[in-house]
Amino acid sequence: MTTTVTEKTRGPERTAPAPPAPRAPQSGPRAPSLPRRAGRALATAATRSVAVLALLGLWEAAPRSGLVDATFLPPFSDVASAWWGLARDGSLAEHTWASLGRSLAGFGLAVAVAVPLGLLIGWYRRVADLLGPLLEVFRNTAALALLPVFVLLLGIGETSKVSIVLYACTWPVLLNTISAVRTVDPTLLRLARSMDLPAHRIFRKVILPASVPSVFTGIRLAGAVAILVLVAAEMVGAKAGLGYLVNASQFNFAIPEMYAGIITISAIGVTFNQLLVALERRFTSWRTPTGI
Repeated sequence: MTTTVTEKTRGPERTAPAPPAPRAPQSGPRAPSLPRRAGRALATAATRSVAVLALLGLWEAAPRSGLVDATFLPPFSDVASAWWGLARDGSLAEHTWASLGRSLAGFGLAVAVAVPLGLLIGWYRRVADLLGPLLEVFRNTAALALLPVFVLLLGIGETSKVSIVLYACTWPVLLNTISAVRTVDPTLLRLARSMDLPAHRIFRKVILPASVPSVFTGIRLAGAVAILVLVAAEMVGAKAGLGYLVNASQFNFAIPEMYAGIITISAIGVTFNQLLVALERRFTSWRTPTGI
């Protein structure tokens, strides 16, 4: 009897709900399309070119309108024509390669010497105490003030020019490397020491990676110094180089050629800096970018 009542009150049987269909795995944020990326690149290039184009337009208009004396500041089109003439007869390439060879030699030697020395001074207190007073004397002596000394001791050949670039480039790299080692986050050091890591592993795993950004800051400063100091050195006792080109053009009153040499120096400086920035981004890809 009980069984009959139960069967009457149970009602129609319900079917079990179907299991939910598996969702497709969610992919990351969609990459912008090619036209959108091209549009962004064009907008960025246009934004960055506005100030330069405005300066060139002012340079062209000011001499032609009589705002400045065209004898001492020729229009930009005349300078561009002079630059093209120097490029066509090969003299611009000759002077550029001469300057680049000296700059890169002095800059490379400075980086090779200053980075290891800065790491040693920053990490070992005894080395800092030993070399600190000597470094303080030379770091406060301008490189150009020592140019006559370099010429007297090493002559007017390539050795003196490479040496003055080496001297001038050493200090930005060395000082930034020392500061980078000494300003490593103490929390990281305490954490590494709490794990009983030996000193050489702390240096390799903590100090070196944390120092890379500041070291590259010094290297970029040294890259700009290498060009500036070399041009000044080439104005004294040189027969080739962009500094010689600028100086000789001034004495011969070839003003458009003089500005062509100055523009070439600026272009080399900007290109060299961009190469160093790209290299820095490659070595510091773990950093979180800042800014908007």
